[in-house]
This record gives sequence, structure tokens and C-alpha cells, in this order.
Amino acid sequence: MSASIRRWTARLGALAALLGAGLALVPAGTAAAHPLGNFTINQFAELRLHPGSVEIFAVVDHAEIPTLQQRSALDRDADGAVSADEASLRADAECAELADAVAVSVDGAALSFRVTSAALSSPQGEAGLATTRVECVLDASADLDRPATVDVTNTYLADRIGWREIVAVGSGVALLDSPLPARSVSDQLKAYPNDLLTDPLDVRSARLAVQPGPGGGGTGELADVPEVSTVDRFVGDLTGWLTGLVGGELTGPVGLLAVVLAIVLGASHALLPGHGKTVIAAYLAGRRGTKRDALLVGATVTATHTAGVLALGLLLSVSATLAPEGVLRWLGVTSGLLVIGIGLALLRMAARSGQSVAALDSIPALVGAGAGAGHGHGHGHGHGHGHGHGHGHGHDRFRRGTLVGLGFAGGLVPSPTALLVLLGAIGLGRTWFGVGLVIAYGAGMAATLTAAGLALVGLRDRLERIELSDRIRHRTARLVAAAPVLTALLVVLVGAGLTLRSLAGMG
Repeated sequence: MSASIRRWTARLGALAALLGAGLALVPAGTAAAHPLGNFTINQFAELRLHPGSVEIFAVVDHAEIPTLQQRSALDRDADGAVSADEASLRADAECAELADAVAVSVDGAALSFRVTSAALSSPQGEAGLATTRVECVLDASADLDRPATVDVTNTYLADRIGWREIVAVGSGVALLDSPLPARSVSDQLKAYPNDLLTDPLDVRSARLAVQPGPGGGGTGELADVPEVSTVDRFVGDLTGWLTGLVGGELTGPVGLLAVVLAIVLGASHALLPGHGKTVIAAYLAGRRGTKRDALLVGATVTATHTAGVLALGLLLSVSATLAPEGVLRWLGVTSGLLVIGIGLALLRMAARSGQSVAALDSIPALVGAGAGAGHGHGHGHGHGHGHGHGHGHGHDRFRRGTLVGLGFAGGLVPSPTALLVLLGAIGLGRTWFGVGLVIAYGAGMAATLTAAGLALVGLRDRLERIELSDRIRHRTARLVAAAPVLTALLVVLVGAGLTLRSLAGMG
């Protein structure tokens, strides 16, 4: 059996290498993917300044998941298609909402916009899901035949994350040192630059100084373009390939390839920051975790993540008001608070046990031959044996509870990729296929996290078997004795970091 497993592992590794080699040949440039994920709502606005009016051409680009959530508002007769009349009604409604949310003033006097044009289209997105693109033209009278200051603020769907871009041009109006560029870096939300997907534009307001003149574009600079790592681009290409398979014709080979890609993506996802890998590693190393502990925490992370994807997918498919990015942020806060609680429990246990002379006496056995002091104590006699037996059972229960808690916290925030794949399959009537891909994604995560845990435990055991001099043992004795306290403090700090990062994303 082990030889068979090794052969299959080698085959999957070779396939992954071939996939990577093929995808590495894909040129960089622009991306059809939405920045910050497939649950975003992205906006573009072009201010067109004339001597007697201000015109705004605005685009609202709803990604796959928001489009899926508003299907009842789009497809009013529930026949599975958005007719021209339904598209017109939705476009008129959204453009009216946008006109109320965009505030433009000239020298402090607010302009009143009316909708002069509204259109809605449904471009094909990832995983067989449609997106929604609404284009609006707004117009308002303005007195710009003299020097003036123009302020613009866009508060439409302010609580939803996504790309937000504003440009400005003048016709018969000159823009003086405008902070806004004249050209759209995303081609009006039609092609997002790959190098900006990790740092999308978020322009919501600007102040312009204008005067009568020949007109032209703003002089503002485009955003600085940060570099995207090869790993991020590789994972993004793999994700696009998988979602393409989900939305295409489903055959046996295609289904098998999709499962393999889901496993590879799950394994890649587990390598990215998150999932409590730092605290899990600290626990396994600092609390003398076993190989069984590594298996338990890997299985718990995967089971929690898979269940979370399935539950959130169900909620999003039946709710039009649930904001997925808000759910993910609150899950991140919950995960961080849970990690803090576990760290405090570990700290309390370490304080109760007392890092005293008895703990220091056990160090030579821990650092040298690798035989724990608890082992010898457990085989004692009389009162010592009874005490060790009872304490051991309580410690085992605490350890298992801690590991399950860490695994639960690590898997609490679902992967947007797995969520998109599930929703795409549901939308195409392939629910069980989507569930299978989510399970395969979780299996890839489990393989990576468990392998990392087993490797860490194995490395620690090897180091403990190394013969050390008495001098080195003495120098490391206090550090090893303090490992439970240091581990607990690290868990608390990581949990605090996760909580603060999630809370910052809500601002």
C-alpha cells in the first residue's frame, strides 16, 4: 500500500509540475479576474467638465457572487434569463441610486444630477457564473465658465469592497494640477492590471481647481504599480483554470482534472499565510506534540474549512443581502479571539504547573535522550503513580481540546476560491460536483498541513536525540523549561494580530 501511495503521489506531483510549467508560459498583462476576489463590487467614474455642466460616465461592475445574490432582482419572472426589459428596469434603478450617492459641488454649491442613460449587460464570469455591468450617464447644470473649485465624492455602496477609480477630463474647461488622471488604468473596468490586483485602486473623492480654457485631461499620475510574486500569479492562473473547468462541458477527464486541480490549489492555499500555522507549529514544538496531534489538527482545520465553505455557500445562494466580505471579516475576528482564548488557557495552565526546580530537573532527559520526565513519573509507584495517572488523563483531554480549538480557528475563514467553485457548480445544476471539489480542496489542505506538522514533530524528535554536552544542556535548560509559557504568549500575540487585522479591514 505504501508503494502505491508513493507512486500516486509522484504522479500527482509530476502533473502539478506540468501544470505549473504550462501556466508559467501564460503572458502577464491584464486580468479578467476581479480585484480582491469574486465577491467584490467595483466602480469607475469619469468626470466630464463643460462650461455649463458636469457629466459623469459611471460603471458599476458586480462580480460573480454579488450577481448570483441579486438574481431575484434581475430575473424578476424567474425564467432563468435576464430579458431586455428586466435589464432596463434594473439599470434604471441602480443608476438612480448612484445619482443620489455621488456628490459633486462647485465652490460649495451641490449639483443635482439626473440620469440621462442607463444600460445593463451580463458578461460571462468565472466558474460558469455571470457578472453584472451597469453603465450610467449622469448630468447636472454647473457654472464653470469662471475659475472654480470642484469637489467630488462617491459614497455608493461604501461598505462593499472593490476597485474604485475616478478620472477627469475637460472640454472648454482647463483642469489645474488635477489629482486625477485622464486615462483609466482598468479600461473602464474591462481589464484590470495584473500588477494592481493585490493593491487595487480605492479613489472615492477628489478636489479639482478649474478655469475656462482649451480643456484636456487631468494631470494626476496613475497609481504606482507594485510587483506581484511568481507564486501569486501561478496560484491565480491555477484558480482561473479550475473555475474555467467548472463552467465548461463536464466530461470524465475534465472532472478528474478539476479534482486534481482542486487538490493542488488546496495544498497551495494551506501554504499561504493564515490557518493558524504559526500557532500550530509553536504548539507542536513547545508543548511536545506528537504525530497523532499533527494528524488531529490537520484533520480539524480541513473539516472546519470544508464545512464553512458549504455553509457560507448555502447562505449566499439563498440571501441577497448578505455581504460575503463582511462575513469573512467577522469570521477572521472570531478566529483571532478564539486563538487568544486558547493562548490564555495555555498560559494559565503553564502558570499552574509552575516552572520550578522539578521542571528544570527534567531538562536533561528532554534535551538529551528524548525520554520525557512524565514517562518515568507515570511508571512510579504509590502516591506518585496515582497522581501522575490522573494528571495525565486531564492533560490529554486539555491537549486534545486545545488542538481541536486551534484547528477550528485555523479553518474558520473559508477560501474564496473554494466558495466560488461551489457557487458556480450550484448555479449550473452541478451541486454534487461542486461539493466534491470543495472536499478535494480540503483534502489538499489536509495533506499539506498534516505533512508540515509531521515534519516538524519528526525534526524535533531528531534534535532531541542528538547527544549534547552538559554545558550546552545547562545553557538551554531554562529556555526549554520556559517553552510552555513562551508558546502560550506567542499564541496570544498571533491571535491578537489576527483580530486586529480583521478589525482593520472593517474600517
